[in-house]
Amino acid sequence: MLANERSKSAIALNESQYYFNRELSWLEFNYRVLHEALDERTPLLERLKFTAIFSSNLDEFLMIRMSGLRKQVMAGVSKLTPDGKTPQQQLDDLEQRLKPMVREQHQNFEQNLRPQLEEIGVSLLNYDELDREQRVYCQNYFETQVFPLLTPLGVDAGHPFPHISNLSFNVAVIVKNSQTDVVRFVRLKVPETLPRFIEIPAMEQNSASGDRSIWNSIPLEAIIAHNLPTIFPGLEIQAYSFFRITRNADFPVRESEADDLLIAIQQEIEKRHFKGFAIRLEISASAPELIRQTLKERLNLAPEAIYEIEGLINLGDLMALMALPFPE
Repeated sequence: MLANERSKSAIALNESQYYFNRELSWLEFNYRVLHEALDERTPLLERLKFTAIFSSNLDEFLMIRMSGLRKQVMAGVSKLTPDGKTPQQQLDDLEQRLKPMVREQHQNFEQNLRPQLEEIGVSLLNYDELDREQRVYCQNYFETQVFPLLTPLGVDAGHPFPHISNLSFNVAVIVKNSQTDVVRFVRLKVPETLPRFIEIPAMEQNSASGDRSIWNSIPLEAIIAHNLPTIFPGLEIQAYSFFRITRNADFPVRESEADDLLIAIQQEIEKRHFKGFAIRLEISASAPELIRQTLKERLNLAPEAIYEIEGLINLGDLMALMALPFPE
């Protein structure tokens, strides 16, 4: 009789109610990282660091986990996970949870962390906030350090849409030739060899008044955007926007087939940059519809793969601020 009762009360381990989804669980783990950035009890630079870690974690998750699910959907896989979800259902649940988290991250940075940085003398400035001396400095920096590294890639009948490497940060520009009325889409890659945040002199009024200014900077892409007329002389700049692409990077290394494992790994790393379908487009929320639609079509993106970003794109670069002299 006791054995009978035990068998009746035994848990059926094949029932989905007893399992958590692996991908959704990971996403909740990463939200705990973001929570440290939201928590006002966490020291300011630590909050910035957790913001950056959240972003870099998310890049890897999208490149491997979400792209893996996307490949299963493309292959017509309908197998259920232990928690009873198909690949498509997992993708739908992830996207529904993910976008509010990303929105919360950016709102926290723009509305809370950025103003608090300014209070301690750390400024991340926009170009229209610069004074005369700072503008001269940025102009010199552009001409000597940035301009020689830029390679505009236009799209027309003789030039196909350029391949945009994984995790690259770019400026999309719409230019018009006023003589021929020809309108072209042009892609500019923001140089990866330069710092994302360019340190600039303190504001003149701050220096005169003695206000504390520890570190002033401007995003590299803002300097490029201000100098678009220099990059495209004789052309009318109709619109521009910043964007970043995340691609599928789930390319397993087959050790048994590799003559040299090191070379095989190097080849797979190269694939991460130049191969694989686009899994996410991060684009400025203010991007004109022409740029948004061009990228959507050329990269073959579903609407849910487009993330409209208010403020700075790729907050993972905030890790550079960890070197600031604030041990407290």
